[in-house]
Amino acid sequence: MDTQDVARELNDPGAQELLSSATLARLAYTGKDGFPRAIPIGFYWNGSAVVVCTAPISPKVAALSARPEVALTIDTDAPGARSLLIRGLAVIEEVDGIPEEYIRASTKAMNPAQIPDFEGHVRSMYKQMSRISITPRWARYYDFEAGRVPGFLLRLASNS
Repeated sequence: MDTQDVARELNDPGAQELLSSATLARLAYTGKDGFPRAIPIGFYWNGSAVVVCTAPISPKVAALSARPEVALTIDTDAPGARSLLIRGLAVIEEVDGIPEEYIRASTKAMNPAQIPDFEGHVRSMYKQMSRISITPRWARYYDFEAGRVPGFLLRLASNS
């Protein structure tokens, strides 16, 4: 998939809605033991990369340092099931303090009055964090209610 195709998928209004939503993403990567992992995680879309943050001692940091290939899914099962699938490479950066992306990802669904207490607690807990940026190399947006479905389903339907 070339960069124009990736951009077209990510710029679809439905994909943009998912990228800005408060829903959790599911991050898939290969663990240090060679087995796959899929974890729910908060995320922030900065316009060019999906950013997730975690403690530097997190098992995912060690695993992604060794094998940076990831897949990410953001979806909803609300009426008109929609899903955004992304594949890319994770780049890890150690950050002193708390990355702004972590605050933005964590507070998307919070009542604004709760944010100062949350931020104060987080800043007292973490002296460093790992910022993991995932730049999409492949993306696909599906809107099942609107008929934007995987190609194999269209072929299956046309063969019925």
